Amino acid sequence: MLDVAVGFLAEQFNTYLVRRTGSMALGKVVAGGLVDDSGKLAIASGTVGLSIVNIEEERVMREQVPARVTVNGRELTLQPELRLNLTLLFAARMANYDMTLKALSNVLTFFQAFPAFAAEEYPSLDARIGKIIMELYSVGPETLNQLWAAMGAKYQPSVLYRARLVTIQDQEPFRFGEPITDIGIDLHDR
Repeated sequence: MLDVAVGFLAEQFNTYLVRRTGSMALGKVVAGGLVDDSGKLAIASGTVGLSIVNIEEERVMREQVPARVTVNGRELTLQPELRLNLTLLFAARMANYDMTLKALSNVLTFFQAFPAFAAEEYPSLDARIGKIIMELYSVGPETLNQLWAAMGAKYQPSVLYRARLVTIQDQEPFRFGEPITDIGIDLHDR
């Protein structure tokens, strides 16, 4: 589901970019690793790289009870949904600094215009994800420097976003049985 969520966001941005500018020359978003194993940027020139840099569980809205569904007359018990917040890094690599700023501005204006995506409104969003809410994630220069250093690369102009409530649900039941169809009480003395 993580790949589906990130791919969906990249696809939506690229559609927006073509609609807004008429081409993808100002920074097509490409999902993938931002740095290769040797510490060099893996972002192609003229693109904006998109990568997950952190995954957190949304504990406030965490379900405690397993979900029960009936399929073909059998009751299946599924583990509770896992709701996640993804920290996404958008890093631009353009020919010059001015173009880099324009590419990042496009990312900012896109998420300003489209801060939330629901499966009901976007048929290409997997219904199992449900909804993605985007928030600008502001950090100080020290934190941003540490993030790039942890990835093993020099700083690139970039922006962080938090994608909230990405839902993951394992479809493999951990318990199954016949549904309860009748409840009775026996009051006879023993």
